[in-house]
Amino acid sequence: MVDAIKIKNLRQGYGKKIVLDDINLNIKQGTIMGLLAPSGAGKTTLIRTIMGMLKPKEGEIEVLGQKMPQRKLLGEIGYMAQADALYGKLSAYENIKFFATLMGVEDNTSIMKSMSIVNLENDLKTKVEDYSGGMQRRLSLAIALVANPEVLVLDEPTVGIDPVLRRQIWSELHKLAKKGTTILITTHVMEDAQECDNLLLLRNGKQIAQGSPTQLKQQYQADSIEDVFIKSEKLEEKGM
Repeated sequence: MVDAIKIKNLRQGYGKKIVLDDINLNIKQGTIMGLLAPSGAGKTTLIRTIMGMLKPKEGEIEVLGQKMPQRKLLGEIGYMAQADALYGKLSAYENIKFFATLMGVEDNTSIMKSMSIVNLENDLKTKVEDYSGGMQRRLSLAIALVANPEVLVLDEPTVGIDPVLRRQIWSELHKLAKKGTTILITTHVMEDAQECDNLLLLRNGKQIAQGSPTQLKQQYQADSIEDVFIKSEKLEEKGM
């Protein structure tokens, strides 16, 4: 199985401030990788660098065998940002149709399939400004899915989504991964972390642990991913 994303000796920051320091990560094609970290630990900065929105200060990032940043590669990456970039005065259908066209998707079949995954197929004509926050998150996820990308990058995808729909979305994400889609999510939701094939734990811009949920629980002798996170933080504070 090939690596869909490779990160080598990444150092990233803004001006003189270093946000990420010596990050190394390989993500296999068709797997789900979760970035687990508290707020301000560098998750979103890492995502933006992988996407090519930021050029690494040091180190290298490759996505689908190409060095980032690479503008022409963005069409192969489905991206759901932490903040919803939607047009409130337009309907949900007009929003997803607009972004689908930008990504070269013209048929309504893909649009309807994406909207059904997030359970919004009956709210297509509703203006986005009349959507709840959770509905807007779901629409952003549908937009990320609409072009059937090879790589799917989701920044806090389940925030504001009810447990039943969250389970449905994860079922679809696992199906996509089995078909070869590589999925990278950031989260601080422990239930989401448990769904991932592998996890990278970040703290203060440094990777403090990496492995499958089962491996990490064994490594830290913990009963849950939440306990893993707490124990790894304590060990990091002690310099162990």
